[in-house]
Amino acid sequence: MSEKSKRPARKKGGLHRLPVGFICVCVLPTLLLTITFTIIPTVRALWMSLWDSTALSLNPSFVGLDNYIYMFRDEYFLQALANTGKLLLVVPIITILFALILAFILSQTKLRERGLYRTIFYFPNIISMTVVGIIWSFVFHPTMGIVNTFLQFVGLGDLARPWVGDSATALWCIAITLIWQATGYYMVMHMASMDGISNEIYEAATIDGASSFRKFISITIPLMRDIIGITFVLAMSGTMNLSFVLSRVMTAGGPNGASTVLLQYMYQQGFVNGNFGYAMAITVFSLTISVILSLISRCLSSRGEEKR
Repeated sequence: MSEKSKRPARKKGGLHRLPVGFICVCVLPTLLLTITFTIIPTVRALWMSLWDSTALSLNPSFVGLDNYIYMFRDEYFLQALANTGKLLLVVPIITILFALILAFILSQTKLRERGLYRTIFYFPNIISMTVVGIIWSFVFHPTMGIVNTFLQFVGLGDLARPWVGDSATALWCIAITLIWQATGYYMVMHMASMDGISNEIYEAATIDGASSFRKFISITIPLMRDIIGITFVLAMSGTMNLSFVLSRVMTAGGPNGASTVLLQYMYQQGFVNGNFGYAMAITVFSLTISVILSLISRCLSSRGEEKR
């Protein structure tokens, strides 16, 4: 009998089972982390939102959907919701518009310093949001701030005001800060997409006498429609989440709740007032909005891949 025939036959499918086990070993740590830090806290928050749980109550009572019903009768919650809605309507639109314009200018102009400009515009995105809030608090400072100093220098001192301390302007100071911080990030994303557009299309438009503005409107925007939709949804999600940090650092939600956003109000209810059940209801509501935005972004991304 030959040596080959003495070897035991390898079980059929053994080679296919090994990668599956290896994949399970690789996926298991991530799965455990996701369950521990995402799924369990989410389920816990949903369960706590159904109870009247405060820092002083030893025996919390089950109230069902009462926290959610009260939420839409709470004028402070409605004010925070309105403030968040204003930011969601203004910040993503202006951010994406500025990002598109800057990306188009840097993509079309053959500047030797293009990489340097891209780095400069992207730099605010890598700074901690707390630091960003502190920087812009000094920019809007009533006595030492750049804004009021400039207004006085050009003879418009009557327009100077305590920007973050005025209920009419506090929220918009946060909006300006969010736009400044995020524009460079989306500019880089749009530049990567624009680099994929053939130069022959722009050259043909130039021969036909199209101006840069016409190229931007008739060529760039239509070809980038899907990526613009995705970045817009991402900008909305980022605005909702990051506005909490700036609200805490720059205005502390004031004056009189004029700059309080949803996550800021949730923080106040949970960690200041000790009303944990109500805070969890606000958390679930905010999470629902974020999930909806994520699903929209996923749908737009899938649609773009199908078209390609």
